[in-house]
Amino acid sequence: MALKCAAELGIPAAIHRRGGAATLRDIVADVALRQAKVPHLRRLMRVLTVSGIFAMKQQQPASSGEAVYTLTPASRLLVAGAGGGHDMSPMLRFLVHPTALTPFFSLHAWFRVDDEEEEEEPVAGGSGGGGAAMSLFEMAHGFPRWEMTGRDAAYGAVLNEAMAADSRFVMEVVFREGGGDVFRGIGSLVDVGGGHGAAAAAVAAAFPHVKCSVLDLPQVVRKAPPDAGDVRFVAGDMFEYVPPADAVLLKIFMFQYVLHCFGDDDCVKILRRCKEAIPTRDAGGKVIIINMVIGSGSQRDIFKETQALFDLYMMYIDGVEREEKEWENIFSKAGFSAYKIMPILGFLSIIEVYP
Repeated sequence: MALKCAAELGIPAAIHRRGGAATLRDIVADVALRQAKVPHLRRLMRVLTVSGIFAMKQQQPASSGEAVYTLTPASRLLVAGAGGGHDMSPMLRFLVHPTALTPFFSLHAWFRVDDEEEEEEPVAGGSGGGGAAMSLFEMAHGFPRWEMTGRDAAYGAVLNEAMAADSRFVMEVVFREGGGDVFRGIGSLVDVGGGHGAAAAAVAAAFPHVKCSVLDLPQVVRKAPPDAGDVRFVAGDMFEYVPPADAVLLKIFMFQYVLHCFGDDDCVKILRRCKEAIPTRDAGGKVIIINMVIGSGSQRDIFKETQALFDLYMMYIDGVEREEKEWENIFSKAGFSAYKIMPILGFLSIIEVYP
């Protein structure tokens, strides 16, 4: 909440406009706060400094000099043009949006719900990552997360902005860390659940010879940006049909995640549709998944913690992050013959799955 407050007030941008260093008085002036709030702002900045969001240095002499706050790699990601050109503040706004957070206040009650009673009258659209008929989100709001995006235009906009920001950021990491090689040699690609096409546009820009399409629900495609370049949008249901292509892209990108939003049975159904859409392995056909593989990649504590916390977070829509054996089981049931995992970004992986 402290980070949300700082972002909503525009503190990272205010520090950036000051050349990357600002005193409390500078920040108060730039974000238009009353002087009476200075002591409270100091306490807020103390929390965010200790947690590494900002850095602080004391002007000399320490007894009378003002503290100067600077951006860190984390807070630079919240300022357009300061984090390698990426502004991840839309992601932050989504993660702390009341609609996303409210379900967790009922987590204890959700654990005590009798699943057998739920299954007698399941909520339409439930995914069932852990086998429960009703997700935490459905229990809190009365309908699935996907339906909420249609009911609440403001929430849907926050979601789409977060998806686009995360797609641009992660795709750049994919290309920079060598993951771009997975796109070489393919002539066409369809991004399943690709939202407004940020990831597909990134692939098209990096590999102009690849014809990129996006498959998403009709209500999403209707609001696709007109400046998507060479990306073609297809309205449809990934459970029913995936347009033919040399490769199918299934991303994790927050919350453009596809497979981690669904239980195993639904993942198998989606992957079977993907398998129908691609040519044989000898002809270059494959499914490209960007997702977490629990236990794969860097073993640094911070990355292991990220994977564990993200898996817990996904519980709110009954989604799940998976270990390699769980992925292998899904691929096998969907009729695929082999797969390859390449860790990126510490906690994510690129999975190539072959028919």
